[in-house]
Amino acid sequence: MSAVAGELVSRFISLLLNKYHSSRAHSEEKVMERLQHLLMRVCTIVEEADTRYITNSGMMMQLKTLSETMYRGHHVLDNLRYHALPDSAGFDKVSINDSSGSSLYLAKRSRTTNDKATRLESHGALESLEIAIANMSEFIVLLGGCERMSRRPYDVYLYTDNFMFGRHAEKQKLLSFLLQHIDSPGDDAPAVLPIIGGAAIGKKTLVAHACGDERVRSRFSSILHLNGDNLLRIPDDGMTMEGMILVVIEFASDIGQDDWNMFYLFAIRMGRGSKIIILSRLQTLARFGSVKPIFLSGLSSHELKYLFKTLAFGSVDPIEHPQLVKLADEFDKLLHNVPDTLIAINILADVLRMNLSVQYWRCILDKGLRYIKRNLSTFGVQPSTLLEDDHPVN
Repeated sequence: MSAVAGELVSRFISLLLNKYHSSRAHSEEKVMERLQHLLMRVCTIVEEADTRYITNSGMMMQLKTLSETMYRGHHVLDNLRYHALPDSAGFDKVSINDSSGSSLYLAKRSRTTNDKATRLESHGALESLEIAIANMSEFIVLLGGCERMSRRPYDVYLYTDNFMFGRHAEKQKLLSFLLQHIDSPGDDAPAVLPIIGGAAIGKKTLVAHACGDERVRSRFSSILHLNGDNLLRIPDDGMTMEGMILVVIEFASDIGQDDWNMFYLFAIRMGRGSKIIILSRLQTLARFGSVKPIFLSGLSSHELKYLFKTLAFGSVDPIEHPQLVKLADEFDKLLHNVPDTLIAINILADVLRMNLSVQYWRCILDKGLRYIKRNLSTFGVQPSTLLEDDHPVN
């Protein structure tokens, strides 16, 4: 009787577990399908917004929120697609050779915790996307009234090595500043926009992207790129500037108020409607701006992961290489331990794109992780901290 009862209980529990796993898999599939559908709609809106001139500050804030939600959604979708795969990186926290019950229990508990975190994150991302899209109806109507940019065909979509990634709101704010007309007839002083951000964060790339716009090129008779260290020599050179001029000045160090006033008196002689852009790491230089500065911070982890995968896989569909997608997430640890992250992403992605094999990517990842471990054991801090302090690394 006890044996029969035990068998019945065992079968009943197995049946319940099978139903649970089946329903959970079905639920995850539904979440993935819904998430993919919403991301397609969001990407369409963001891509269309990038082809329009947006001057409304509220719309710029909505665009920034929408793009952040989009990159987070892509990150969560990748996690849902590939979290069930075995650890392709080969760096499991639990030793494979350790057959003790406690290690097995810790491994199972870790996997259960990760699965739960993935499910919570996916539902959070799904809810954020649904809310963002529900609030987009007014944005889409207003977007239809914005003037469309004229673009050369394929100048962005074919050449992924030469495009401005992200910074959707910042691009729109810069273009709005450059194309804004002066209504006051007595205001001949050039407007000044400071762009402040850390080293290699994309200040010059942002300006170069805006200067490549056809309306900006046709608006200004010339675009001058100046070095802040030589700024005071310009009035002494007797240079004359006619027409509407765009002056881009890069400052490596601070400048006194008297020196700036001397240059600005010279700049007033430029044609009416001229503009000045200040590029610097120093927030103190924002005091010279006549409009609200643009502060460039580092891209979010979701944006960096999306950019890295886009460049690393190139024209290849990542779905065809699920193990490599898992490995791509592991490279995030390396990229946070080098300065000039955007430059590092381009270099590393170019190396990996040459050989889309798991063995090759593991080899590169292993070298990078050993580099981090070696410096931690030698100096006790991350390599990124050493490089920021101009300290030699191993």
